[in-house]
Amino acid sequence: MQPINRLIVPAIAPLANPKLERQLQHRVDNKTKPPGALGTLETLAVQLGLMLQSAAPCISQPQVLVFAADHGLVAEGVSAFPAEVTPQMVHNFLQGGAAINVFARQHNLSLRVVDAGVNADFTPHPSLIDRKVRKGTRNALHEPAMTPAECQQALQAGMALVRELPGNLLLLGEMGIGNTSAASLLLARLGELPVAECTGRGTGLDDNGLSHKTHVLQAVLARHADAQTPLDVLAALGGLEIAMMAGALIQGASERRILLMDGFIAGVALLVAERLAPGTREYGVFGHASAEPGHRHLLRLLDAAPLLDLNLRLGEGSGAALAYPLLQSACAFISEMASFADAGVSGASA
Repeated sequence: MQPINRLIVPAIAPLANPKLERQLQHRVDNKTKPPGALGTLETLAVQLGLMLQSAAPCISQPQVLVFAADHGLVAEGVSAFPAEVTPQMVHNFLQGGAAINVFARQHNLSLRVVDAGVNADFTPHPSLIDRKVRKGTRNALHEPAMTPAECQQALQAGMALVRELPGNLLLLGEMGIGNTSAASLLLARLGELPVAECTGRGTGLDDNGLSHKTHVLQAVLARHADAQTPLDVLAALGGLEIAMMAGALIQGASERRILLMDGFIAGVALLVAERLAPGTREYGVFGHASAEPGHRHLLRLLDAAPLLDLNLRLGEGSGAALAYPLLQSACAFISEMASFADAGVSGASA
């Protein structure tokens, strides 16, 4: 374990393993196909093998966690939807009616919802994990979204939660009206980018709404100009679900779990995690490219190549769930596909 300011984070093992990488590449190259014929799936198979430290990688007990929280900044009119949609969508998740529920059932994925900071109380439910830090962040236009203690509590709760989970793959999603604003702020400050380039329509703002949102976010960044270290930035700009996801990602990487990333907000959580625990990003597989403009900047910043580009902007982990079968296919072909020698098929001429 190593301290980051006052936060203790687990060590992240480097992904590099030249011997295993050569072994994986040899297996890929000697399958009954032309070299490189499976394209990105071949790169993915090698990547998964390195993550799982296996020449025959296999996904076991994948876990979907949807982190939910509210944002005080919504009071400034930065979202097309009201704040009460957050708890309403949590109920929808628990009733099995959201897109991520559909995709999780389709692919037999275990799904639970984590209350990181929803401004509501919920009755106990077997699919609900209560890790509420507070009922939503404060309004970052007027004060820090979180205190340092609240920020660290959220990070530590995310780490502790993953320590309790089985399996070797995490698929993280989120729900929180206003969280594209928090993600845009975090990306702008940590990535040293103009906030206007990081800001999109979120849940569907029109042109006037987008302009207003951008001006509010510019004012928030000016209000917190002194917040520069990753922890200070996270506490000042929010949100609780992003902080808790960042902690979960750090812990997952420390346990060499595959981190199957969703879109913009989950990706910003990975950026935060990487700044707090360098090496976390190496365990990320990027499910899709979000329609949010900030996500394109984020992917470049993280040197990430998404598996899908379907113009999605839903969140919830839905894009990652759609990409999940590609990971299954990558593991299946490297483990089960015959080699030229196995099949008695002649290889390419020298």
